[in-house]
Amino acid sequence: MVSRAEPSLSGRWWWSIDRIILSTLVTLMVSGVVLLMAGGPPVAERLGLSTFHFVNRQAFYLLVAFAIFLATSFMTPRQVRRAALLIYVVALAMVVATLYFGVEVKGARRWLTLGPLGSVQPSEFLKPAFVVLAAWAFSEGMRRPDLPGTLMAFALLPLTITPLVLQPDFGQTVLVSLVWGGLFFVAGLHWFWVAGLGGAGMFGLLIAYQLVPHVRARIERFMDKGSGDTFQIDTALESFAQGGWLGKGPGEGTVKRILPDAHTDFIFAVTAEEFGIVVCILLVALFALIVLRALFVAQKAEDPFIRLAVTGLALLFGIQAAINMMVNLHMMPAKGMTLPFISYGGSSLLSLALGTGFLLALTRKRPRAEGFGEFGR
Repeated sequence: MVSRAEPSLSGRWWWSIDRIILSTLVTLMVSGVVLLMAGGPPVAERLGLSTFHFVNRQAFYLLVAFAIFLATSFMTPRQVRRAALLIYVVALAMVVATLYFGVEVKGARRWLTLGPLGSVQPSEFLKPAFVVLAAWAFSEGMRRPDLPGTLMAFALLPLTITPLVLQPDFGQTVLVSLVWGGLFFVAGLHWFWVAGLGGAGMFGLLIAYQLVPHVRARIERFMDKGSGDTFQIDTALESFAQGGWLGKGPGEGTVKRILPDAHTDFIFAVTAEEFGIVVCILLVALFALIVLRALFVAQKAEDPFIRLAVTGLALLFGIQAAINMMVNLHMMPAKGMTLPFISYGGSSLLSLALGTGFLLALTRKRPRAEGFGEFGR
């Protein structure tokens, strides 16, 4: 145990960290590797790889992610803002670079190949940095009306989503826009603008439906199964039906052997087949606990930046999880969104470690004056 009187950096960190959020996040990280042992091997064998290829790679990524997660959680609010600005600039430049040099997968350019480092999806790292910067801009607009903080927050959204739309990556675009809308609402801006932005979002969705073939195809398949190939979602629903409440048992699942994205987008369905709906409900409870605890801490924060940033990061985490699980249950069209810390993916895992590290850093107990002031002060 570490004494409360311990003056070291680690001692101050231990007594200031939100242990509910910390322990729940660590539980999710460990659960991800365990659950990937169910969904990863069948896909690896179909691709001619070693049985535990994805599990081993995920374990390696998790070690790196955990180091990022811990290091980031030691930051002060000022350091979080500065790190977010740097990451945002680099990630946005890389997202733009994907339009010219990216690897095309299923008609979209979302990945950059960085030599021996392999492929990276820059949009994953753009999301947490965008949330922190948008929160700072809104908070400065609230704190100092003479500064164009709110105008900067408005400018950040099109600057961020335009290259995402051009990739195209409508899943990330929708996620970023929803979180930005949540920050807009929490910042206390008028309901008229909230309604107007909702209408603009619906208009954008209509335009995407009319002009982008794969968006139209996904929506039509969701509305009418007979309009196209619905193999993945039908197979995912079969997993829930066969697993029942308690599941078939570890390694006993059969539907996962024909489910193409069993290790990524549809690992929630694989979990249902092998471990049962009860375990799926426990996963939902873990995600809900993190989001609700973060919102509770944000509500008590006096610094508007911390209040908005924690709210935005919690929404980013929670909405991404909700989208993935809703797609698995055929409650919304497919989005290609990973389940945080559960689905396989290096870029996703490292990005989540960064975002949740920011979240832990901003929810730490600190002297009242810490974190106040202008950006970078």
